[in-house]
Order: sequence, then C-alpha cells, then structure tokens
Amino acid sequence: MDSNRLEKRVSELLDEALAGRPELFLIDLKVNPDQSIQVTLDGDEGISLQDCMDISRAVEHSLDRDEFNFSLEVGSAGATAPLLMPRQYRKHIGRKLAVRRAGKEVQGTLTAADDKDITLSWKAREPKPVGKGKHTVRKEETIPHSEIEQAKVVLKF
Repeated sequence: MDSNRLEKRVSELLDEALAGRPELFLIDLKVNPDQSIQVTLDGDEGISLQDCMDISRAVEHSLDRDEFNFSLEVGSAGATAPLLMPRQYRKHIGRKLAVRRAGKEVQGTLTAADDKDITLSWKAREPKPVGKGKHTVRKEETIPHSEIEQAKVVLKF
C-alpha cells in the first residue's frame, strides 16, 4: 500500500473534520511506513479527550479498511510539548514561558502574541545606575516567531 496516498487521504479527512470545529487545529500528522497514523491536535481553548475522539471517529469511519490496513492515534500536544505554531501562543498569554533563541534561553510571562511575534516580560536584578547595590527592573522583549528555536510553558508545581 502507498503511505503517501494514505497520508493524502487522512489529510483531506482531517481538513473536513476540522472545518466543522474551527476552534481546533492540526499540529502534526505522521503516517509511518507500517500505516500507523499519529495525529496531534490543539485548540484555542485547549482540547479535550472528547475532541480527540470526535476527530478520530471522523477520520476512521471514512477510511476504507479494505484499502488501508491502518492504526490511528489522535492526541493533544501535551503540557510539556514545545509550542510549534503561532496560534498556540495566544491561549498561553499570562503564563510563564521558557524561550530559546540564538542558543540562549529567556524566561518570562507571555504578555502578547500574534502571527508575527510574541512579547515576554520579567523582572531582573541589575546594578543601580548611581551608587552601590542592585535594584529590580521590569524587562520586556518582543521576539519574532522566526527567531524562536524552542518555546515551552513553564509548569508550576
């Protein structure tokens, strides 16, 4: 069987299923040579197990088992997975992110996000401009998506 043909068909079915659920979006689709299919989804307000089941059923019930001998796994990106798409950042505004760019990591609160860039803010201790000692200053940086090597939500325990 042709895994490219299977991937094309699954992609079409996902597009159809997600068209009816505009709050959900595809993060990744993998079709392996053994015809195991892995779909990773996310949602603007998060994603539930029921959301994954609904999309899984929509794809599975439209694939012909006589044509493809497949297995299907539909899941969410997970709390510790890196953010991969600009759309994912919006739901994390107000949360702390660890962002790596140019090999350096900065941690801060995500204060804004759009399709072009994100804005992080944090407090830092710096030497006083006059006199001895340090004081706390508020830092803010806007980072274009194109410069982000990796970004993850920092979970608090």
